[in-house]
Parts: sequence; structure tokens; C-alpha cells
Amino acid sequence: MTAAAPPAPAPRPKFWQRFNKAVPWLLLAPGLLWLLLFYVLPVIQMFTYSISTGSIETGFTMTLSADAYVEALTKFGKQFFNSILYGGLATLFAFLIGFPVAYSIAFRGGRYKNLILFLVIAPFFTSFLIRTISWKILLGDEGPILGPLKHSLGILPGGFSLLGTPIAQTAGLTYNFLPFMILPLYAALDRLDPRLVEAAGDLYATPWQGFRYVTWPISLPGVVAGTLLTFIPAAGDFINSRLLGNTQTVMIGQVIDSQFLRVLDYPLAAALSFILLLIILFLVSTYVRRAGTEELV
Repeated sequence: MTAAAPPAPAPRPKFWQRFNKAVPWLLLAPGLLWLLLFYVLPVIQMFTYSISTGSIETGFTMTLSADAYVEALTKFGKQFFNSILYGGLATLFAFLIGFPVAYSIAFRGGRYKNLILFLVIAPFFTSFLIRTISWKILLGDEGPILGPLKHSLGILPGGFSLLGTPIAQTAGLTYNFLPFMILPLYAALDRLDPRLVEAAGDLYATPWQGFRYVTWPISLPGVVAGTLLTFIPAAGDFINSRLLGNTQTVMIGQVIDSQFLRVLDYPLAAALSFILLLIILFLVSTYVRRAGTEELV
């Protein structure tokens, strides 16, 4: 006799089928709500201010006027250029410093990996403003760097100064955003199997070829992520520009801060912010497409 076929499973209620389909959206809901409240709505509000006229005393009326955009592009082109220039330089220097550090932690850190990573993020325990003021003291004319070089060693002339120069401003930006470069690079390099590099050597690849064809492609998502996490906040920074720069190195973030909080010209400040947002979106999207990393697209 043949065994009886097992009974067919009872169909699942439609409620549970719908619930299972809705689970991903329910999990995404808190994050989407957060982005809607604290990103999308403020951006919309900023855009409405940028096409409005009026003052903070009389109120602002949306008139669809483009005067703020015309003024922003005609009067503050140099400040936009400074933001892209110094943000780009800080990103480049952060990469040149951060990649060897991340590589050393991933492959040479050993049991001290966690300690070194803690030292990398330790500056975050201090306020961004305090860290920048520390650089102002460090690079001061009588600070611990220039003071001995001027007075004790006599290497530098008495009138030499680093404060208020592009060097100081770029150094401050690089230092403040360096951890944003190191951590994604480390995360990408740490997942690299060392046996792949050894296999490249077994196939007669030179150390440079092993790095180029094995290490670099695997680290590329970390490079792209670190570059974005460094460039985007660096381009919009205004603290370093104010404390370490001069009138010729003013970045657009400092102009926006002044227009919002001192001049109280909200339409112009909003137009400057929106233009900066569009510039960064364009540069970031172009960079990610050129980088060719599918994981970040």
C-alpha cells in the first residue's frame, strides 16, 4: 500500500501576507520620518525663503523672485570657489594621511587595533569649536611651534605668521575631518583577506601590482565613502574659516552664517545655502559615478 499523501498546508491568512510585505516599510518608517522632518521640510522651507522678499521685521512673502540667487552668484562667487578649493584640499590631505593610517591599523595593528581606533576617534570627545581654537593656539605666533622657531632657534623671522593663511585653514579642516576619512578606509581594508595579496605575490606580482590590482579595488568603497564624509562637511564649514583664515579665504559657510545671524537677510542666506546644496549634490553624484563603485550608487 502506498503511504497517504500529507495534508496540504493551510493557506496563510491574507492579513499576515500583507503584514509581512509591510514589515520592511515599518522598519524604515522611523528613519524616513526623521529625514522628512529634519531634512526634507527644512530644505523646502529654505527654498521658499530664497524666492521671497521682505525683512525679519515686516515678514517674508513668497514672490517667486530670483533676486537673491542673482545676488548670491554675482557677489559671492569667490566664496563658493574657496569652499570647493579648501574642502577639496582638506579631503586630499586627509586621504594622504588617512590611507596609510588605516592600512597600518588593518594589517599591522594586531592586538592594539581597538586602542588605535579609540585614539582616532578620541578628538570627537571634544567640541569641534574647542579643537579649532586649539589649532589657533598651536599655530599662534608665540605658540609651541612658531615660538621656538622664532626665538630659541632663530630659524624664522619675527614677522612670520601662520594664522590667517590658507595653510592654517586647510590644516584645521584636515585635522577636524580626518577621522571621517580613516574609519571608512579601515572598515574597507579590514575585510581584505591577506591571502589574496599573498596569492598575487605567488603569481609574480610586485608589491605595487598587488596593491594596484588587489588592495586598491577592495578599498575603493571606503575611499569613496571617506571622501564624501570629509568633503561634504568641509565644504560647508565656517568655524575654521573664521578662526584660522583671513578675509581672502572666507568660505561660503561663513557668509551664510553672517547673513542668517547678523545681517538677517534670510532670502539671500537661503539662496546661498540652496546653491551650495546643488553644487555639492552635483559634485558628489558625478564623483560617485566616475568612481564606479556599485555599492554606493
